[in-house]
Amino acid sequence: MIKPEKLKRGDTVAIVSLSSGIAGDQDMVWRTEQGIKRLEDVFGLKVKVMPHALKGSDYIYEHPEKRAEDLNQALKDPEVRGIICAIGGNDSIRTLPFVDNRAIQSNPKIFTGYSDSTVGHLMFYLNGVSSSYGPALLTDFAENIDMDDYTIASIEKTWFSNDIIGEIKTSDTVREVGLTWDKSNQQTARNQLDNSGYEVINGRGTVQGHLIGGCLESLSDLRGTSLFPDLHHFDGAILFLETSEEYIPTITLESYLRAFAVMGIMNRINGIIVGRPQKGVYYEEYKEVYRMIMKEYNCEDLPILYNASFGHNEPKFVMPYGVQAEINADEKTFTILESATI
Repeated sequence: MIKPEKLKRGDTVAIVSLSSGIAGDQDMVWRTEQGIKRLEDVFGLKVKVMPHALKGSDYIYEHPEKRAEDLNQALKDPEVRGIICAIGGNDSIRTLPFVDNRAIQSNPKIFTGYSDSTVGHLMFYLNGVSSSYGPALLTDFAENIDMDDYTIASIEKTWFSNDIIGEIKTSDTVREVGLTWDKSNQQTARNQLDNSGYEVINGRGTVQGHLIGGCLESLSDLRGTSLFPDLHHFDGAILFLETSEEYIPTITLESYLRAFAVMGIMNRINGIIVGRPQKGVYYEEYKEVYRMIMKEYNCEDLPILYNASFGHNEPKFVMPYGVQAEINADEKTFTILESATI
């Protein structure tokens, strides 16, 4: 797996809209500008907005080829050192025919986003380039009042350093969801709720493996497409999974996990780390589904670490694809054993 070069202050990052185009909608531009200012002020980065990224929801929906064009151009631009997705959505798969895979392979760069950005991450992964399942412009960088220290620390450790990342603890707090993205709320801080640590909901012992995964709904939608990894990619892996703000019911989670088990994935991986369900919706119920599926497929020894701070959670840590990590189910710890960059 090829790693991108680390960032330094003064580097340029590009903004792309590969999924939803709301970053360019008139009532959302204030938040886009707020996220860009954080990249400049907090991290000392220069920001290049790609030509079509802010053309609005209708244009972005109607022109997946232009979304891909922005990505291709950012990859080939020698000035750009990192690529940041504005937000997720639900149809970035439509960019697939237009993405230049050779550009990904030839120009390894930091690429970040979550949710539907899982699609982009798998494009990078299948081209042998490590990317970062992590913050997006309109959520984490544009957080009201200030960015979360936990998120900033993860970004610094993951993108601005080529040292081993090390142990990742859960965040002490979690941002409460529900405050609308209205400019009148710009100076209103979201409530922070206490967060518990990791829970071990299945298995025991210590396992290691390379990281692969993403948003469970997006991964499930990709089954049968060229972007769903062949089974050998799961051999000896640690699978990271999280669910979106759609709050899928337990029967849907059951269906998705059972399909992965039937495909043979659960018998190939070494462990699973599960992101905290947003707002804690179905928090206890999801645990029971995981246990049930593991029992059905004789995977009761497979370690599953639950309540991790990534994905549809703020604050969040960055999960780099393809690097080696460790779950210690006895000590309830998660450790990334490599750097994410060179």
